[in-house]
Amino acid sequence: MQVTNRVCVVTGGGSGIGKALCERFATDGAHKVIVVDRAADNAKAVANAIGGDAEIVDVGDEAEITEMLLRVEDTYGPIDVLCNNAGIASGGDPLTTPIDEWHRQWDINVMSHVYAIRAVLPSMLARGEGHIQHTASMAGILTSHGNAPYATSKHAVVGLAEWMSITYHDKGIRTYLLAPLGVRTPMLPDADSEWARTAAGPLKDPEEVAQQVTDAFAEERFMILTDEIAQGWMEFKTNDNEKWLTGMRKMQARIEAAE
Repeated sequence: MQVTNRVCVVTGGGSGIGKALCERFATDGAHKVIVVDRAADNAKAVANAIGGDAEIVDVGDEAEITEMLLRVEDTYGPIDVLCNNAGIASGGDPLTTPIDEWHRQWDINVMSHVYAIRAVLPSMLARGEGHIQHTASMAGILTSHGNAPYATSKHAVVGLAEWMSITYHDKGIRTYLLAPLGVRTPMLPDADSEWARTAAGPLKDPEEVAQQVTDAFAEERFMILTDEIAQGWMEFKTNDNEKWLTGMRKMQARIEAAE
């Protein structure tokens, strides 16, 4: 699949990976790129730079995201590419993270994907074609030291994407799962910290990740990893889970010692 002449919607499009995806799609000749973000200035700046449209939406609010997606289809035609990319990474351990923050993480990191799918999937199924990309994280396949809500919600995104691919692939819906290691975005402000060097893996720039996403689109390939080392880590976890857990505990100890 190529995005040329396609209508593309990117949540969290005002910064980081989302911004890079919007810019990539515009460069590749998308018919219209919809930049969705809560940060109005960021969304408008990206949209103005690429000739797209900005939508200021709280993606964790079902009514807001549904109304926006249906309005986009009324204005520009069917949505061909939906990138569920918005996410937050606040939180800590189960004892100190307020329950309200768990709910906020779940709404933005998981339920926003569900709300968007419910809005666009009927039209995609009727046409027999659609492309839905989910941004998770290697935290959703391995884990994330020091942030239980983030790791938990990203595991849910992985499960949702796998389910979508299994259930709808033969009905013409292509699902893509982006599970990056460390990326230089506002979500990783301490990119040069001990935690980032130890736990986040080799860092990529957002533009590199956007290219990897478009490569996966061209191949209609489900899994998008940002570094070859991630495959090795996944296999290590699968092949010897107890040894993997022991190694992750040691990493946790090193991170705590460095704080």
